[in-house]
Amino acid sequence: MPETIVKLQDVAVFQNENLVLNHVNLEVKKGDFVYVIGKTGSGKSSFMKTLYADIPFKQGTGQVVDFDLASLKEKDIPFLRRKLGIVFQDFKLLPDRNVNNNLEFVLKATGWTDPLKMKEKIEEVLDKVGMKTKGFKFPHELSGGEQQRIAIARALLNDPELILADEPTGNLDPQTSVEVMKVLQDINQNGRTIIMATHDYALILKYPHKTLKCDGSKLFEVIQKAV
Repeated sequence: MPETIVKLQDVAVFQNENLVLNHVNLEVKKGDFVYVIGKTGSGKSSFMKTLYADIPFKQGTGQVVDFDLASLKEKDIPFLRRKLGIVFQDFKLLPDRNVNNNLEFVLKATGWTDPLKMKEKIEEVLDKVGMKTKGFKFPHELSGGEQQRIAIARALLNDPELILADEPTGNLDPQTSVEVMKVLQDINQNGRTIIMATHDYALILKYPHKTLKCDGSKLFEVIQKAV
């Protein structure tokens, strides 16, 4: 039996004091790829932020990569996030340093100290996303798709048990979106678990996976019809 990576039971998701999702029940197993869809404002990002403890957990029971969200203390949040890879819509690369130094910054911040091991890890993750030759480039010298590949590489640095991708293709054109999606597919096929929030229905139809929809303060599975 594959191990459970995420388990939520009767969870309520709040944005500030506003209830955005209620009675959320979900189980995600190791190796799953799950889409979260829904209109802007339906709770997709709030749901993702709840999983990486950016929004306080107020109601229900929730386990994410062996961390109990209900009893999670502030000081333990960095340890939860080290087991997660988070990919944002707007890349969040540091503009004042090149790709290698962006990745090295994350490794140092998460406790890596050996320069040789850091160099090897950076080369490994850049190779996985097809960006091995771009380590000396600065973010502004890269296209949007290339920046998102670097953001995915950054998410892989600490061998995460779960990757949370929040609208990773939201700022990209359709062709580039497909290229980035192929990278995520490869990563998933190598055994990584991915939850991806998106409003890109073309991608969902092209790469079908389990799909959850946020609508009317509920999160429920929808069956995608093949075209």
